[in-house]
Amino acid sequence: MSITKAYASDSPTSGFAATALDRREPGPTDVEISIDFCGLCHSDVHSVRGEWGSNTYSLTPGHEIVGTVSAVGSKVSSFAPGDAVGVGCMVDSCRECDSCLKGFEQYCERGMIGTYGAVDKRHGSVITQGGYSQSIVVDQSYVLRVPGNLDPAAVAPLLCAGITTYSPLRRLNVDKGDTVGVIGLGGLGHMAVKIAKAMGARVTVFTSSPAKEGAARALGADTVVVSSDAQQLEAANDSVNVIIDTVAAVHDLNPYLRTLKRDGSLVQLGLPAGAMPAVDPGQLIRKRLSYSGSLIGGIAETQEMLDFCAKHNVVSTIEMVSAGQLDEAYDRMVAGDVQYRFVLDTSTL
Repeated sequence: MSITKAYASDSPTSGFAATALDRREPGPTDVEISIDFCGLCHSDVHSVRGEWGSNTYSLTPGHEIVGTVSAVGSKVSSFAPGDAVGVGCMVDSCRECDSCLKGFEQYCERGMIGTYGAVDKRHGSVITQGGYSQSIVVDQSYVLRVPGNLDPAAVAPLLCAGITTYSPLRRLNVDKGDTVGVIGLGGLGHMAVKIAKAMGARVTVFTSSPAKEGAARALGADTVVVSSDAQQLEAANDSVNVIIDTVAAVHDLNPYLRTLKRDGSLVQLGLPAGAMPAVDPGQLIRKRLSYSGSLIGGIAETQEMLDFCAKHNVVSTIEMVSAGQLDEAYDRMVAGDVQYRFVLDTSTL
């Protein structure tokens, strides 16, 4: 075992404090990573504060990890010390089920192993601890290569927000001539705008806040619809091919479904805590619409996303925070007071 500095929460209400984590020594297929940056995801807030069910504490979150390889196991062939690498939302899966074999490790039929807060059955059933720390050890099959032309700090949120929005856009073959609607302009939403634009699509941002119109256009939005204005929303009917819904609050999808063209698709990424109003099946039937969900992406697709972002110079818009600012950053995320993602500088741990 080796010891690494970290920040952890001891209960849903304790806030963060400095701690030390035991990391395993690298095995034959492991990569040891010195962490430079870790993005703060809103799902970290939900997890740490117990809003998605009970956790095992003490808990060190963080699944948007960027750093440098410091050591590799004897059978590692893909990485070498000094390489710039990343780790996203998972660090293992069964590697045997149909989903894993087809590159959909996020849908592992035996349950993927999350980067933090998960039981790591392959390594003594310890609870995984994440990237609010200065080092981590991960099997080479779940490590990603970070392109050298991108700002590493701004790459970190791509490992969750980037792949979460890229995956459905890629699955639906978004291309030039398509119009993509994005509901919400937060961490996920701003990445959906950037990636859809890089794919050549026109982008319509749906926001409940008129004050966000300028920010949406600055990110590349071609059209902004204030969804709290019924007339604006109705005027957008039959105008978009794909909608990426990033909103994690309860909301009615039916007005947005009306904005889709025939054969359009609405993909749910935000996960509201409460029940959503019912979707009118008549709307789906009359225009052959699809309503689906999507969860991050597999390892190969995540690498594809990183390479796509490198080609198009796409990164997240970030604000750097120190370890001592973590509690404040969580409160600001809940209040929506960030444009658009916080990233932890792990040198401050």
